Amino acid sequence: MKKFMMATAATALMAGSALADGHQADVKIGIILGFTGPIESLTPSMADGAELAMKEVTDSGLLLDSATVTPVRADSTCIDAGAASAAAERLVTADKVDGIMGADCSGVTGAILNNVAVANGVVMVSPSATSPGLSHNDNEDNGLFFRTSPSDARQGVVITELLMDQGIKEVAVTYTNNDYGKGLADSFQAAFEAAGGTVTINAAHEDGKADYSAEVGALASAGGERLVVAGYVDQGGSGIVRAALDSGAFDTFHFPDGMVSAALLENFGTEINGSSGAHPSPSEELSTAFADHVGGAFDSSSPFTPESYDAAALIMLAMQAAGSKDSNDYKEHVMNVANAPGEEIGVGELAKALQILKDGGDIDYVGATGVELVGPGEAAGNYREINYDGGVDNTVGFR
Repeated sequence: MKKFMMATAATALMAGSALADGHQADVKIGIILGFTGPIESLTPSMADGAELAMKEVTDSGLLLDSATVTPVRADSTCIDAGAASAAAERLVTADKVDGIMGADCSGVTGAILNNVAVANGVVMVSPSATSPGLSHNDNEDNGLFFRTSPSDARQGVVITELLMDQGIKEVAVTYTNNDYGKGLADSFQAAFEAAGGTVTINAAHEDGKADYSAEVGALASAGGERLVVAGYVDQGGSGIVRAALDSGAFDTFHFPDGMVSAALLENFGTEINGSSGAHPSPSEELSTAFADHVGGAFDSSSPFTPESYDAAALIMLAMQAAGSKDSNDYKEHVMNVANAPGEEIGVGELAKALQILKDGGDIDYVGATGVELVGPGEAAGNYREINYDGGVDNTVGFR
């Protein structure tokens, strides 16, 4: 994709001045993720991914003429919009962060964007908020919001293709009753039915319940060859699966991104043999490169971990391109550093990218996930297709 703007001589002069001003000003980047709540098993690796990019940039000594990047963590809870907004407000007003890597779940991301980021003019790059409702067409975000994971409008099509390829034409759907769950369930149903499939029931479930037998009873009555569980692995999604297995209502499932983690295998092991799953993920080549860069320091294959590395990287590279850590300056450069033309930048090459930008050159950031922003703030995205067998999640391929 072509870059949207070309720097003028005046812009270059302003950037040079801002770069000089940034020499002694260190950079703070907020990391707001659900360290408690329904995806808490995913977020430690996500934060580690973002902080790896920050350490890489700090060690290079090249950002805004040797600024140190300091991460500041905050808890989004994933589900409590009020708590998430308050945590983000503290990041901005008390910690004075210069950008936000996050949030994670779509509902709290929208709340932070509308209540905090737009009000304070702070760039947000989410690695995992996938609701179609967060697309630029649906939000007045002043050009401040970006994401490195694709919209669930895309995931609905991917799940449809995956199930159809397996010959599955009739499914039941249950979704966590929030923006993420409903958006994904509706996107999937539209794509599945357009492809000739049948959704027997598309029903919400609430998180935090001790007993899901009533919900599973309704799903079982509707029937289906497979149960699609658009929920959270550390919450009601696993509760639904346990009740379905115990009652014999369903024995195979499809697990979208919110269900895919090591915790799923810990919870169910071989009980979910024959099930399928998918989550946004780089290609095998990019996954291997990221794993090599991480070097075993944390789980590089955990969902949204490479996307978190890329989200943090885009913020810092845009700052360098703008010569400023002010969101109102560098928001205009996020799309530029993410896309062609320019020298391709892989994972672990942030120092190289910073030097090119410092010298006035262009970059095309590929990163850990093959970053490509296909519209204002929208990621194209690839998906890892999974088959569950023998108590492990096997990679079938990428879509």
